[in-house]
Amino acid sequence: MTLIKSISGIRGTIGGTVNDNLTPIDAVKFAAAYGMWLRRQSSDKTLTVIIGRDARISGEMISDLVSKTLIGLGINVKDIGLSTTPTVEIAVPLENADGGIIITASHNPKQWNALKLLNNKGEFINGAAGAEILEIAKSDAYEFTEVDDLGWFLNVDGYIQKHIEEVLKLPLVDTEAIKNADFKVVVDAVNSTGGIAIPALLERLGVNCVKLYCEPNGQFPHNPEPLKEHLTDISALVVKEQADLGIVVDPDVDRLALVCEDGSMFGEEYTLVACADYVLGRQEGNTVSNLSSSRALKDITIKYGGKYTASAVGEVNVVIEMKKTNAVIGGEGNGGIIYPDSHYGRDSLVGVALFLSHLANKKVSCKTLRNSYPEYFMSKNKIELTPEINVDAILEKIADIYKEEEVNTIDGVKIDFESEWVHLRKSNTEPIIRIYTESTSQNKADDLAKRIIQKIQSII
Repeated sequence: MTLIKSISGIRGTIGGTVNDNLTPIDAVKFAAAYGMWLRRQSSDKTLTVIIGRDARISGEMISDLVSKTLIGLGINVKDIGLSTTPTVEIAVPLENADGGIIITASHNPKQWNALKLLNNKGEFINGAAGAEILEIAKSDAYEFTEVDDLGWFLNVDGYIQKHIEEVLKLPLVDTEAIKNADFKVVVDAVNSTGGIAIPALLERLGVNCVKLYCEPNGQFPHNPEPLKEHLTDISALVVKEQADLGIVVDPDVDRLALVCEDGSMFGEEYTLVACADYVLGRQEGNTVSNLSSSRALKDITIKYGGKYTASAVGEVNVVIEMKKTNAVIGGEGNGGIIYPDSHYGRDSLVGVALFLSHLANKKVSCKTLRNSYPEYFMSKNKIELTPEINVDAILEKIADIYKEEEVNTIDGVKIDFESEWVHLRKSNTEPIIRIYTESTSQNKADDLAKRIIQKIQSII
């Protein structure tokens, strides 16, 4: 079964049977449920929804199904076409729309697609809204309009360029310093819409761009998740081209990974750290990342006199906490940069502009910059459990055992020790406990994970 319905949207593999895969019928049902939810929020108001998609092969088909379904509900559709997740997020408020749908499965392989749902601020819908939409879809509670009340459809071109203009307007984007630095950069956009957006941004910034997999045809040349093991081609090309760095984005361009001039990974966790270092050096404030992100962000925040807060895992949770604490920057350890001066969404275009501004002002190499940050290492593990085991009880017991340490229970259990931490989370779909650890060496991170696993097994 490869259809996953959650409060943040619906995703699955193309083809197969209804309710088991992302078939046309499933796409229509979920789009209709979202449209009905929007109508419940607005009484008699005429509604408009922004739609955009990444370059997946199935994107045009799913987008057409979604837009025609919304029109059938009396909702107007503005389609910005090939786009990025942050571009759609920016377009919703700029167009004064009532919501948005991004047709993308993010870092999933090409056979997957998804509907990501936004509210009228261009932000991901919250848990309560997602639960309501799921209930509408479950009960097939749709009411389509009569012929005279159908919505209209409009293609809107040029939104990636508008997005770039919004990025260039940001006061901390130092376009002059970037141009003077005369950077040479290799870009791997995994043949999706980042191949349109990132080179266009770099051109405006005066950066010499070498393109790798930048044809937006949806034929991903490697696993699209921007992890070290998938990025051997760009690592080699950065060295061959004697480039200053490499830039990697996922298919919908909300995750940013960087490659140093020697072909080594800057580290997804450290993309946010570097951007926060730049922002906090020029703007007082606080930061937020999720519980499974590196401690390095906390170290940098304290260095500048700010307050760091950890949120539950998930972009919507990070955004909620950022608003509560008036954070000036935040995000997730997967390379997602959220910069409120632009908008409350992960945005690789903003991340690229901030990072290059930082590098240009520091006047050091990418590798030297990376080596200037606290060195932490992560280990990610899981324990498979039999269904009858009470996972919540196990997590409560672990929290009690380590109650003398700094314990956070907003999302599973996170235990902060003096120089390392462990985060335990229950899976929502299967009887497993996910175990994330971080320490000052890989061996220490692995050893901490082993000790916690042994503790859990002894409790069981």
